[in-house]
Amino acid sequence: MKAVRRWLLLAAALHGLAPVADAAAQTPTAPERVLRVAPHADLKTLDPVFASIVITRMHGLMIYETLFAWDSKLQPHPQMVDSFSTAPDGLSWSFTLRPGLKFHDGQPVTSRDVIASLKRWMARDTVGGKVAEYADGMEAVDERSFIIRLRKPMSMLPFALGSAVGQIPVIMRESDASTDPMRPVTEVIGSGPFRFNRAEWRSGARIVYDRNPDYVPRPEPADGLAGGRVVKVDRVEWIIMPDAATAAAALQTGEIDIWEQPSQDLVPVVARSRDVKVERYSNLSNQAMLRPNHLYPPFNDPRARLALAYATDQGDFLAAGFGDEQWWKRCHSYFVCGSPNGTEAGTEAYAKPNLETARRLLAESGYKGERIVLNSSYDIAPIGRMAEVAAEALKKVGFNVDLQFSDWGTVTTRQQNRGPVADGGWNLFVTTASGATMQSPITNIGTNMACGGKSWAGWPCDEEAEHLRGAVVDAPDEAARKLATDALHKRLAEVQPYRVLGQYDQPYARRTNVSGMLAAPVMLFWNIEKK
Repeated sequence: MKAVRRWLLLAAALHGLAPVADAAAQTPTAPERVLRVAPHADLKTLDPVFASIVITRMHGLMIYETLFAWDSKLQPHPQMVDSFSTAPDGLSWSFTLRPGLKFHDGQPVTSRDVIASLKRWMARDTVGGKVAEYADGMEAVDERSFIIRLRKPMSMLPFALGSAVGQIPVIMRESDASTDPMRPVTEVIGSGPFRFNRAEWRSGARIVYDRNPDYVPRPEPADGLAGGRVVKVDRVEWIIMPDAATAAAALQTGEIDIWEQPSQDLVPVVARSRDVKVERYSNLSNQAMLRPNHLYPPFNDPRARLALAYATDQGDFLAAGFGDEQWWKRCHSYFVCGSPNGTEAGTEAYAKPNLETARRLLAESGYKGERIVLNSSYDIAPIGRMAEVAAEALKKVGFNVDLQFSDWGTVTTRQQNRGPVADGGWNLFVTTASGATMQSPITNIGTNMACGGKSWAGWPCDEEAEHLRGAVVDAPDEAARKLATDALHKRLAEVQPYRVLGQYDQPYARRTNVSGMLAAPVMLFWNIEKK
């Protein structure tokens, strides 16, 4: 029935009878240059240091900035930083902020804000946690200058401080950043090129960002997240359209200008319109994954996690989630095939499913048919479809799967619940992550297996894997780093922090009167022009 409804809606659009989305219809008189976007999900969590989900990261990059920023090739460049230097022994780094930086409430950005923000980030993020292992302290020199001292050299520090993946190291006001890092910040006051319009925020309908008239961009040309963040529209509105056919019709009739993640089955339809372009905005393929909760049985036992690998066929997931094989490929690398770190070392045994081995490992783990909660959402259609594939595959080898659907905001909120299933917890979820996130051992949130509950939802713990990940960061050159990455990958293949489901390319669709999209880990909204 969903498919029938989609095609009926599209037929209506092509005959000039497209349904008008409620949120767009209710939009009040707006500034002249308004960019309307259908994002892939609704915005529930406003704090990009608390949550690693993509929609919150997109939101965070609208209103906050970071000290450094990655270009389109994932190389770091100064962003909020004006100048920096490193001591000869590599054990201290000195930084000076750009002059004139100020928050949306008019307060100047100071070294105190930076230090409080970095401390909060280090307590939350995979990359930040690795920096914390090396850091020996931070101190403000004056209002614009500060020093980071290290226990041992870390040449990747600028790369880390510019991270655009996981929980990003945005600079908040000291008063916000000093709050409990285990609770999300609810104030949304950054220093970036857009201001969050809380008064016009309608959960489930519309999120509004206004151009920050006080923002002074860097002078360099825009390149990925780096360079000048020049805003060329007055306002950006995210119009929430969970129904793909509604979004497709709205794009064709001009109610929206950009569809961030068009449904793969509707890409050929919208691509036929002379007023629409379908393109890629990332240089690396994205990764799909099945993430288990390592805190409770059965997935606290690596044999049960290995059973996931032997029970599943990547092709089944990718075909269900992303349709035509031109958009996806099998890949067993945690660090993304096609990236500099894209090894598949250690995964040869389960390149193809082996249900008998899966059943044996599951029995050896002590599993006796207890209910396994797999929570998911159709708000992001590929994730919902892949969750269905997961449920069916796991039932075949003996898992008692309880597949539960809700909205994506509820799913991501539930992911933070560390309690057992009886207390609202979970056992499994399917999700996706950008290639930029997963391509490096320092940024891959899923392969952070730091003990003590400091890792991403699922909370794996493996001291050997963490030792090997540290060896990658410490490697003195590229050759040594490759050897260290292979050794790490073999260990990850044994302990399975998550089941890699393969990789895919996510297109976006835009009206032809929109230009200036930048290649980046997530969609960006500066540099875009609308004619």
